[in-house]
Amino acid sequence: MPYTPSGFFCDRLIRERERRDGEGSLNKPQRFNSQDFAALRQECLQRKSPFEDESFPATVESLGFKELGHKSNKVKNIVWKRPKEICENPQFIVGGASRTDICQGDLGDCWLLAAIACLTLNEKLLYRVVPHEQSFSEGYAGIFHFQFWRYGDWVDVVIDDRIPTFNNQLVFTKSAERNEFWSALLEKAYAKLHGSYEALKGGNTTEAMEDFTGGVTEFYEMKEAPKELYKIMKKALERGSLMGCSIDSLVPARFETRTVTGLVKGHAYSVTAVEEHKDSKVRLVRLRNPWGQVEWNGPWISLRLSWEWATLSKAEKEKLQHQSAEDGEFWMSFEDFKKNYTKIEICNLTPDALEDDKIHKWTVSVNEGRWVRGCSAGGCRNYPDTFWTNPQYRLRLLEEDDEPEDNEVGCTFVVALMQKNRRKERKMGANLFTIGFAIYEMHGNKQHMQKDFFLFNSSKARCKSYINLREVTQRFRLSPGEYVIVPSTYEPHQEGEFILRVFSEKKNTSDEEDQQFRTIFQEIAGDVSTGRNKDLNTEGFSLESCRSMIALMDMDGTGRLNLQEFRHLWNKIKQWQGIFKHYNADQSGSINSYEMRNAVNDAGFRLNNQLYDIITMRYANETMNIDFDSFISCLVRLEAMFRAFQAFDQDGDGTIRLSVLEWLQLTMYA
Repeated sequence: MPYTPSGFFCDRLIRERERRDGEGSLNKPQRFNSQDFAALRQECLQRKSPFEDESFPATVESLGFKELGHKSNKVKNIVWKRPKEICENPQFIVGGASRTDICQGDLGDCWLLAAIACLTLNEKLLYRVVPHEQSFSEGYAGIFHFQFWRYGDWVDVVIDDRIPTFNNQLVFTKSAERNEFWSALLEKAYAKLHGSYEALKGGNTTEAMEDFTGGVTEFYEMKEAPKELYKIMKKALERGSLMGCSIDSLVPARFETRTVTGLVKGHAYSVTAVEEHKDSKVRLVRLRNPWGQVEWNGPWISLRLSWEWATLSKAEKEKLQHQSAEDGEFWMSFEDFKKNYTKIEICNLTPDALEDDKIHKWTVSVNEGRWVRGCSAGGCRNYPDTFWTNPQYRLRLLEEDDEPEDNEVGCTFVVALMQKNRRKERKMGANLFTIGFAIYEMHGNKQHMQKDFFLFNSSKARCKSYINLREVTQRFRLSPGEYVIVPSTYEPHQEGEFILRVFSEKKNTSDEEDQQFRTIFQEIAGDVSTGRNKDLNTEGFSLESCRSMIALMDMDGTGRLNLQEFRHLWNKIKQWQGIFKHYNADQSGSINSYEMRNAVNDAGFRLNNQLYDIITMRYANETMNIDFDSFISCLVRLEAMFRAFQAFDQDGDGTIRLSVLEWLQLTMYA
């Protein structure tokens, strides 16, 4: 699915559904800070001393940087203690994890705690985040671990059990049970993931829900909900998505107050089922109050107290009654649901978070990218001179939905643009950018869209608004065809990393190409040659070119390319091969030095005349022609130059200024 952006940074594509057993999957999470929980635990047991985490020490640096920093009076009396120093008989979990295990402390992270409370409603998901074979008795070594989804990968975060206290009381999250500590330790692991406790201040519940599940969240205001909302909810539950709803309260003092209908304002409810009465076509929604009590007192309240149930057949009554077994759970009509609730949130789970193959799953792709100042940070459409330089990703929709709503045919998909690491970088003054995206029809063009394209073509779809949230998400339905997604910040020249996720209900071209790609990788892994290509009149790449490619793409320094790195390189070669063929119209296997200027420009590089002259001197032969091997070698080294350009951007204005000597050192003899 990805369309390679401007040539500066080819963003690696991750297929979550094909990485179930690979590095970064749920079955094999990455080790955060390279810490191996099992090895560290065994080491502590052998030396008979509890674990002390040097990467997240029991110091002010782990507490915060401003309000909880060195100059703050709040931290002077904080003492880090282990649970065994706080109480007798500490337990990891007492009587099962529940919402009463989560009580907020002196940190503004209620958004995180609300998400943890939702997580307790799904035991399978909970124990993926909170591995439950941990305790303060058998095999205790002062070390615990938790797992989170982190920008496309699952990571295992190791911590010691020293927790901030004041007067022997936990400062931050605590349980209603004084000797229960799983929620406090989970909060600490999440704080470590983001750099400090203070980094968790302020946020959105869906941010943590996604980090706990790897899902993507859609928001719907009831007053603006799409007409197919019921169908969206039904499909979401069929896929195992998490769903919650709430009633907004404009007055903070009235949060969690009961209304005359029995519903509670400012309180989160879970949506657990939707059903449609076959005869009367009445649509019903089943909800659950996490309190386990305080239920709706309107129509469909219960089998015994509501006449509406008399309209159902015995079989339907038994079906619905069987599904409604827990206290705090109730049914209401879909119309009453829309009238009484103000907002609904749907956290769709990615395929690697689902184990039941009977559930209809999303197809999902994750594209990693970045906006680079002076290079590929073009801002929104209000800046036409630079908008076209933003990264671009191709989306090819092949199949229409199986059950179109109101005969509106098309392909349904969800686009989610998430900016990375902004919370972790708060201590350096970073704030969330205002971000968004637009979608354009490609009209068969395979190259990076240029300025004129965006001047004369309007978008086919776009996000509702640019907003300063970690993630902007929206659902679309478009006709089958080829499109390009352009993610951007609102203002140009804002530098940062992002991931672009696309959830589709049907397969697209990337699904079909993926197995071919894996086969190719298995066939040629370890071989330095690409083989003879008659169209390009080449026997393959030289050893020098192969070494340059491996040096460029070998992100982990192993001297080998893994599947993701190889995919990254393969997509690059495919793009550059297309450009070369365009200028190699006579199939001579070479392009002349004058065409090289246009080819380099088509690849997304903007160079001055001096650098074009150097390229000609370095890569053209005696007849002023450049063959395919030399063409690829040149672009590989240009890629390396643009990756390293920040090291030479001494003025901080995003402009590359390289002397001839620096160019030679960086790209010719590297």
